[in-house]
Amino acid sequence: MTIFTAASHSAVPSVKVKRHSSATLPCSFRCSGSVTWKTIQRPGDSLGQCGSEHASCWLKEGYQMSHEKYQTGDISLTITDADFRNRGLYTCQCDGKEVCSVQLLIEVLNTSLRLNTDESLVLDLEIPEEVEVIYNSTGADGPSSGQICTVDGRSLRCKPEYKQRVSTALKLRAVTPSDSGVYTVMDKRNEEVIHTYAVIVESAGGSDKVKDDQPDHCPDKGAGVLVWAFSLALAVIVGLVVVIMWQRRKIKQLRMKIVLNATELTVDEDT
Repeated sequence: MTIFTAASHSAVPSVKVKRHSSATLPCSFRCSGSVTWKTIQRPGDSLGQCGSEHASCWLKEGYQMSHEKYQTGDISLTITDADFRNRGLYTCQCDGKEVCSVQLLIEVLNTSLRLNTDESLVLDLEIPEEVEVIYNSTGADGPSSGQICTVDGRSLRCKPEYKQRVSTALKLRAVTPSDSGVYTVMDKRNEEVIHTYAVIVESAGGSDKVKDDQPDHCPDKGAGVLVWAFSLALAVIVGLVVVIMWQRRKIKQLRMKIVLNATELTVDEDT
Protein backbone atom coordinates (compact mmCIF):
# COMPACT_ATOMS: atom_id res chain seq x y z
CA MET A 1 0.00 0.00 0.00
CA THR A 2 1.31 3.45 -0.92
CA ILE A 3 0.29 6.73 0.74
CA PHE A 4 0.88 9.98 -1.15
CA THR A 5 0.84 13.42 0.44
CA ALA A 6 1.25 16.57 -1.62
CA ALA A 7 3.25 19.61 -0.57
CA SER A 8 0.19 21.85 -0.78
CA HIS A 9 -1.74 22.03 2.49
CA SER A 10 -5.07 22.02 0.67
CA ALA A 11 -4.27 18.93 -1.42
CA VAL A 12 -6.02 15.69 -0.48
CA PRO A 13 -3.71 12.79 0.48
CA SER A 14 -4.19 9.58 -1.46
CA VAL A 15 -3.71 5.87 -0.83
CA LYS A 16 -2.85 3.58 -3.74
CA VAL A 17 -3.13 -0.22 -3.49
CA LYS A 18 -3.18 -3.23 -5.76
CA ARG A 19 -6.55 -4.53 -6.86
CA HIS A 20 -8.17 -6.98 -4.38
CA SER A 21 -5.78 -6.04 -1.56
CA SER A 22 -6.73 -4.30 1.69
CA ALA A 23 -6.57 -0.51 1.85
CA THR A 24 -6.36 1.52 5.06
CA LEU A 25 -7.49 5.15 4.86
CA PRO A 26 -5.55 6.87 7.67
CA CYS A 27 -7.11 9.36 10.06
CA SER A 28 -5.92 10.41 13.51
CA PHE A 29 -8.27 12.53 15.61
CA ARG A 30 -9.59 12.26 19.15
CA CYS A 31 -13.35 12.45 18.82
CA SER A 32 -15.47 12.34 21.97
CA GLY A 33 -18.63 11.93 19.92
CA SER A 34 -19.59 9.93 16.84
CA VAL A 35 -17.17 9.17 13.99
CA THR A 36 -18.62 8.53 10.52
CA TRP A 37 -16.94 7.58 7.23
CA LYS A 38 -18.60 8.47 3.90
CA THR A 39 -17.72 8.97 0.26
CA ILE A 40 -18.14 12.21 -1.68
CA GLN A 41 -19.94 10.26 -4.40
CA ARG A 42 -22.61 9.03 -1.92
CA PRO A 43 -22.65 11.52 1.00
CA GLY A 44 -25.88 10.13 2.43
CA ASP A 45 -24.55 6.58 2.68
CA SER A 46 -22.50 5.84 5.81
CA LEU A 47 -19.79 3.17 5.53
CA GLY A 48 -18.97 2.91 9.22
CA GLN A 49 -19.59 4.57 12.59
CA CYS A 50 -17.90 4.50 15.97
CA GLY A 51 -18.99 6.27 19.14
CA SER A 52 -18.47 6.41 22.88
CA GLU A 53 -22.06 5.36 23.48
CA HIS A 54 -21.45 1.90 21.98
CA ALA A 55 -18.94 -0.81 22.80
CA SER A 56 -18.29 -1.64 19.14
CA CYS A 57 -18.35 0.01 15.72
CA TRP A 58 -21.10 -0.38 13.13
CA LEU A 59 -19.73 -1.14 9.68
CA LYS A 60 -20.94 -2.09 6.23
CA GLU A 61 -19.73 -5.39 4.83
CA GLY A 62 -16.22 -5.08 3.47
CA TYR A 63 -15.12 -2.30 5.87
CA GLN A 64 -13.30 -2.43 9.21
CA MET A 65 -12.73 -0.04 12.13
CA SER A 66 -11.46 -0.71 15.63
CA HIS A 67 -13.41 0.64 18.60
CA GLU A 68 -10.33 0.16 20.77
CA LYS A 69 -8.26 2.31 18.38
CA TYR A 70 -11.09 4.85 18.18
CA GLN A 71 -10.66 5.44 21.92
CA THR A 72 -6.97 6.27 21.35
CA GLY A 73 -7.61 8.65 18.42
CA ASP A 74 -6.96 6.24 15.53
CA ILE A 75 -10.16 6.40 13.49
CA SER A 76 -8.77 4.93 10.26
CA LEU A 77 -11.03 2.95 7.93
CA THR A 78 -9.91 -0.28 6.25
CA ILE A 79 -11.41 -1.63 3.00
CA THR A 80 -10.80 -5.38 3.07
CA ASP A 81 -10.99 -6.06 -0.69
CA ALA A 82 -10.34 -2.87 -2.64
CA ASP A 83 -11.57 -2.89 -6.23
CA PHE A 84 -12.12 -0.26 -8.91
CA ARG A 85 -15.66 0.30 -7.60
CA ASN A 86 -14.14 1.54 -4.31
CA ARG A 87 -12.12 4.32 -5.95
CA GLY A 88 -12.94 7.86 -4.91
CA LEU A 89 -12.72 10.50 -2.22
CA TYR A 90 -13.54 9.43 1.35
CA THR A 91 -14.27 11.76 4.27
CA CYS A 92 -14.27 11.12 8.00
CA GLN A 93 -16.49 13.25 10.22
CA CYS A 94 -16.61 13.81 13.96
CA ASP A 95 -20.14 14.79 14.99
CA GLY A 96 -20.82 15.97 11.44
CA LYS A 97 -17.62 18.02 11.05
CA GLU A 98 -15.03 16.80 8.54
CA VAL A 99 -11.68 15.89 10.12
CA CYS A 100 -10.04 13.81 7.34
CA SER A 101 -10.22 13.38 3.56
CA VAL A 102 -8.46 10.59 1.68
CA GLN A 103 -8.46 9.63 -2.00
CA LEU A 104 -8.37 5.89 -2.76
CA LEU A 105 -6.61 4.84 -5.96
CA ILE A 106 -6.17 1.39 -7.48
CA GLU A 107 -2.88 0.58 -9.22
CA VAL A 108 -3.03 0.38 -13.00
CA LEU A 109 -3.33 -3.15 -14.37
CA ASN A 110 -0.64 -4.01 -16.93
CA THR A 111 -0.95 -6.92 -19.36
CA SER A 112 1.48 -8.06 -22.08
CA LEU A 113 0.06 -10.07 -24.97
CA ARG A 114 1.66 -11.80 -27.95
CA LEU A 115 -0.84 -12.69 -30.67
CA ASN A 116 -0.69 -14.24 -34.11
CA THR A 117 -2.09 -12.60 -37.22
CA ASP A 118 -5.90 -13.02 -37.56
CA GLU A 119 -6.39 -13.76 -33.86
CA SER A 120 -8.65 -11.54 -31.70
CA LEU A 121 -7.59 -9.03 -29.08
CA VAL A 122 -9.98 -8.95 -26.09
CA LEU A 123 -9.81 -5.96 -23.72
CA ASP A 124 -11.41 -6.19 -20.26
CA LEU A 125 -13.12 -2.93 -19.31
CA GLU A 126 -13.05 -3.65 -15.52
CA ILE A 127 -15.56 -0.91 -14.56
CA PRO A 128 -19.24 -0.21 -15.46
CA GLU A 129 -18.66 3.53 -15.94
CA GLU A 130 -17.90 5.10 -19.30
CA VAL A 131 -14.43 4.25 -20.56
CA GLU A 132 -12.36 5.16 -23.57
CA VAL A 133 -9.74 3.03 -25.29
CA ILE A 134 -6.62 4.84 -26.48
CA TYR A 135 -4.16 3.27 -28.90
CA ASN A 136 -0.48 4.17 -29.18
CA SER A 137 1.33 2.57 -32.10
CA THR A 138 4.84 1.19 -31.62
CA GLY A 139 5.45 0.57 -35.31
CA ALA A 140 6.21 2.96 -38.13
CA ASP A 141 3.58 1.35 -40.36
CA GLY A 142 0.88 1.23 -37.66
CA PRO A 143 -2.31 3.33 -37.70
CA SER A 144 -2.34 6.78 -36.14
CA SER A 145 -2.42 6.90 -32.34
CA GLY A 146 -5.35 8.26 -30.33
CA GLN A 147 -8.77 7.29 -29.04
CA ILE A 148 -10.29 4.39 -30.97
CA CYS A 149 -13.48 3.62 -28.96
CA THR A 150 -15.64 4.76 -26.07
CA VAL A 151 -17.94 2.42 -24.15
CA ASP A 152 -20.82 3.62 -21.96
CA GLY A 153 -22.88 0.70 -20.67
CA ARG A 154 -24.01 -1.14 -23.80
CA SER A 155 -23.28 1.79 -26.09
CA LEU A 156 -20.15 1.38 -28.19
CA ARG A 157 -18.72 4.15 -30.34
CA CYS A 158 -15.59 3.59 -32.43
CA LYS A 159 -13.62 5.36 -35.12
CA PRO A 160 -14.80 4.38 -38.64
CA GLU A 161 -11.80 2.12 -39.34
CA TYR A 162 -12.56 0.08 -36.20
CA LYS A 163 -16.38 -0.16 -36.41
CA GLN A 164 -16.47 -3.43 -38.36
CA ARG A 165 -13.74 -5.04 -36.25
CA VAL A 166 -14.87 -4.29 -32.68
CA SER A 167 -17.71 -6.06 -30.83
CA THR A 168 -19.58 -4.89 -27.71
CA ALA A 169 -17.22 -7.02 -25.59
CA LEU A 170 -14.40 -4.86 -26.98
CA LYS A 171 -12.92 -7.65 -29.02
CA LEU A 172 -10.74 -6.50 -31.90
CA ARG A 173 -10.96 -9.18 -34.57
CA ALA A 174 -8.41 -10.22 -37.20
CA VAL A 175 -5.39 -8.39 -35.83
CA THR A 176 -2.31 -7.78 -37.96
CA PRO A 177 1.26 -6.71 -37.10
CA SER A 178 0.22 -3.09 -37.67
CA ASP A 179 -2.11 -3.43 -34.64
CA SER A 180 0.89 -3.89 -32.34
CA GLY A 181 1.10 -1.19 -29.71
CA VAL A 182 -0.18 -0.08 -26.32
CA TYR A 183 -3.93 -0.06 -25.68
CA THR A 184 -5.03 1.99 -22.66
CA VAL A 185 -8.44 1.56 -21.02
CA MET A 186 -9.28 4.80 -19.21
CA ASP A 187 -12.09 5.93 -16.93
CA LYS A 188 -13.34 8.85 -19.01
CA ARG A 189 -15.13 10.78 -16.25
CA ASN A 190 -12.27 10.61 -13.74
CA GLU A 191 -9.52 10.69 -16.39
CA GLU A 192 -7.88 7.71 -14.69
CA VAL A 193 -5.98 4.87 -16.37
CA ILE A 194 -7.49 1.47 -15.52
CA HIS A 195 -5.66 -1.08 -17.65
CA THR A 196 -2.86 -1.03 -20.22
CA TYR A 197 -2.26 -3.78 -22.78
CA ALA A 198 1.13 -4.09 -24.48
CA VAL A 199 0.36 -6.05 -27.65
CA ILE A 200 2.75 -7.64 -30.14
CA VAL A 201 1.15 -9.20 -33.22
CA GLU A 202 3.43 -11.59 -35.10
CA SER A 203 3.22 -11.97 -38.84
CA ALA A 204 1.93 -15.16 -40.44
CA GLY A 205 4.64 -17.80 -40.46
CA GLY A 206 6.18 -16.67 -37.17
CA SER A 207 8.89 -14.28 -36.16
CA ASP A 208 11.65 -16.87 -36.70
CA LYS A 209 11.13 -17.09 -40.46
CA VAL A 210 14.29 -16.19 -42.44
CA LYS A 211 15.27 -15.96 -46.07
CA ASP A 212 16.53 -19.19 -47.65
CA ASP A 213 19.69 -17.54 -49.01
CA GLN A 214 20.54 -15.87 -45.69
CA PRO A 215 20.31 -18.44 -42.89
CA ASP A 216 20.20 -17.02 -39.39
CA HIS A 217 22.40 -18.85 -36.89
CA CYS A 218 20.81 -16.93 -34.02
CA PRO A 219 17.03 -16.96 -34.67
CA ASP A 220 16.08 -15.51 -31.27
CA LYS A 221 18.26 -12.42 -31.64
CA GLY A 222 15.77 -10.43 -33.70
CA ALA A 223 12.87 -11.37 -31.44
CA GLY A 224 14.89 -10.36 -28.36
CA VAL A 225 15.71 -6.95 -29.81
CA LEU A 226 12.06 -6.46 -30.75
CA VAL A 227 10.83 -7.32 -27.27
CA TRP A 228 13.43 -5.01 -25.68
CA ALA A 229 12.53 -2.10 -27.93
CA PHE A 230 8.81 -2.68 -27.40
CA SER A 231 9.23 -2.83 -23.60
CA LEU A 232 11.16 0.45 -23.65
CA ALA A 233 8.48 2.13 -25.75
CA LEU A 234 5.78 0.79 -23.42
CA ALA A 235 7.55 2.14 -20.32
CA VAL A 236 7.87 5.61 -21.86
CA ILE A 237 4.24 5.74 -23.03
CA VAL A 238 2.76 4.42 -19.77
CA GLY A 239 4.97 6.79 -17.77
CA LEU A 240 3.79 9.82 -19.74
CA VAL A 241 0.13 8.79 -19.44
CA VAL A 242 0.38 8.23 -15.68
CA VAL A 243 2.11 11.61 -15.09
CA ILE A 244 -0.48 13.50 -17.14
CA MET A 245 -3.39 11.74 -15.41
CA TRP A 246 -1.83 12.37 -11.98
CA GLN A 247 -1.55 16.09 -12.68
CA ARG A 248 -5.14 16.27 -13.91
CA ARG A 249 -6.37 14.36 -10.84
CA LYS A 250 -4.55 16.72 -8.46
CA ILE A 251 -6.13 19.73 -10.15
CA LYS A 252 -9.57 18.09 -9.86
CA GLN A 253 -8.96 17.32 -6.16
CA LEU A 254 -8.01 20.93 -5.46
CA ARG A 255 -11.15 22.19 -7.20
CA MET A 256 -13.31 19.73 -5.25
CA LYS A 257 -11.67 20.81 -1.97
CA ILE A 258 -12.31 24.47 -2.75
CA VAL A 259 -15.99 23.72 -3.42
CA LEU A 260 -16.29 21.74 -0.17
CA ASN A 261 -14.63 24.51 1.86
CA ALA A 262 -16.90 27.12 0.26
CA THR A 263 -19.94 25.01 1.13
CA GLU A 264 -18.81 24.67 4.77
CA LEU A 265 -18.28 28.44 5.05
CA THR A 266 -21.76 29.10 3.66
CA VAL A 267 -23.31 26.67 6.17
CA ASP A 268 -21.40 28.28 9.07
CA GLU A 269 -22.55 31.77 8.04
CA ASP A 270 -26.16 30.63 7.79
CA THR A 271 -26.00 29.18 11.29
